[in-house]
Amino acid sequence: MIQILPLTGISEVLPGDELIALLREALQRQAVDIREDDILVVTQKIVSKAEGRFVDLGTVTPCAEAVRLAETTQKDPRLVQVVLDESESIVRAAPGVLIARHRLGHVMANAGVDQSNVGPEKSEYALLLPINPDGTAARLSSALGIPVVISDSFGRPWRVGVTSVAIGAAGLPALQDRRGEVDRDGRVLKVTQVAVGDLLATAASLATGEGAEGIPAALVRGCRFVGEARPAAHLVRPADQDLFR
Repeated sequence: MIQILPLTGISEVLPGDELIALLREALQRQAVDIREDDILVVTQKIVSKAEGRFVDLGTVTPCAEAVRLAETTQKDPRLVQVVLDESESIVRAAPGVLIARHRLGHVMANAGVDQSNVGPEKSEYALLLPINPDGTAARLSSALGIPVVISDSFGRPWRVGVTSVAIGAAGLPALQDRRGEVDRDGRVLKVTQVAVGDLLATAASLATGEGAEGIPAALVRGCRFVGEARPAAHLVRPADQDLFR
């Protein structure tokens, strides 16, 4: 049976805080003994905070392109400039919407630049994605002795509402390739690849939430996956395979 165990009692994370210690303390406080079928899902927000990925919008001077896009999207031109700085390209711009391809390859709103839950007294700050989420997941996984997924909220084409996806992963196959296996009728699976990292991220988000829940991590218990470990980077579809641009 699959269980989701929220890790509570983690205080506001600040730049320089050691996530390994904070997460280990949370597990010990709740008397959680790590099992072989446990996976720890950590939200991107506390990873970015610990890494100090804040930008003071008061220090940002928007360029002409940022001003133009800000007029189109009705967004703060300083925020748009930060999005441009984090992006490889702008995919779509419309009133209230700015979709970008982040430097890590993710196609997402505002290149992951976020102003929600950035902490008290930071209303003029924005928070960026971690520099190397797969690397951070590997460091956490090695220290804690458990597979780790770093999750973030994503919108999806043709669907309303956000789910969560894995932007970092270690110790598990973030993408599970089942091509070559057979179904119950003996038919060979030809295209089936399972986004395990995304499934785990979304399952955990039922506990971590999207608003003021204040739960930055959760343990998903009861999952076993076959296959070599693959980082979350394997979940990013290459640009030359993007049929919808």
